[in-house]
Amino acid sequence: MATIPITTRGAEKLKTELHKLKTVERPGVINAISEARAQGDLSENAEYEAAKDRQGFIEGRIQEIESKLAAAQVIDPAAVEAGGKVVFGATVELEEEESGDKVKYQIVGEDEADLKHGLINISSPIARALIGKEEGDTAEVQAPGGLKRYEIVAVHYL
Repeated sequence: MATIPITTRGAEKLKTELHKLKTVERPGVINAISEARAQGDLSENAEYEAAKDRQGFIEGRIQEIESKLAAAQVIDPAAVEAGGKVVFGATVELEEEESGDKVKYQIVGEDEADLKHGLINISSPIARALIGKEEGDTAEVQAPGGLKRYEIVAVHYL
């Protein structure tokens, strides 16, 4: 099985979700199913069907998270020593050459990506263009609006 890179923060987030699903959500849906069963005829019981559907979703998500954690290669960005190169977990400050706009991204795993918080997926076009580059280099990214060029202003391992 292939390993999936994930930051320590991302792994903790998945572990927290898994714990909540097992200790809060699963017992809650089991209780809802037993209450719906107590109402009698299950063939026309919408609460029972909804609870069973919810149980299926919860069990599926538990399995998904457990398999992701089992295949995870947890990387602590603060412990990475890449000699100034852009690698998984690095936080990169960029300046778009044409407009001068400055942006800051951290390269993270698929489950952690959240563009609003500056977290970009390792397999995104911009992350792929940045990997292996150093401060002062220029990265070209094919964006929906055309080719964009970014200068790497700084690389941090936070």
